[in-house]
Amino acid sequence: DVQLQASGGGLVQTGGSLRLSCAASGLTFDDYAIGWFRQAPGKEREGVGCISSSDGKIFYEDSVKGRFTISKDNAKNTVYLQMNNLNPEDTAVYYCAGDWQPFGISCDTIRWKYDAWGQGTLVTVSS
Repeated sequence: DVQLQASGGGLVQTGGSLRLSCAASGLTFDDYAIGWFRQAPGKEREGVGCISSSDGKIFYEDSVKGRFTISKDNAKNTVYLQMNNLNPEDTAVYYCAGDWQPFGISCDTIRWKYDAWGQGTLVTVSS
């Protein structure tokens, strides 16, 4: 079974940093684009960014560009989301998801493309 597990959430003050991890198992990691999404209380799930399967091309939504960084460790089947300069608007449950795209050279955060979802991890940013 394909499994994606996000971890690393917690409580942080405004301006602080957190690093989330997304550990993947049960899949050929190199064949999947990995996306990060978040869902704030009372809001729809929205994209944060993604990393393509093949060449590691990265996309960020404007809301996090310049503050968040996505990286990938193929040896560990893990994708990271480094979040800096956090603010209360970043408070949400963060999810990682996989989009099967062998030899993929780009990615996006269109939710329906992602067919493997992990349980989320809660990030709370206090003011």
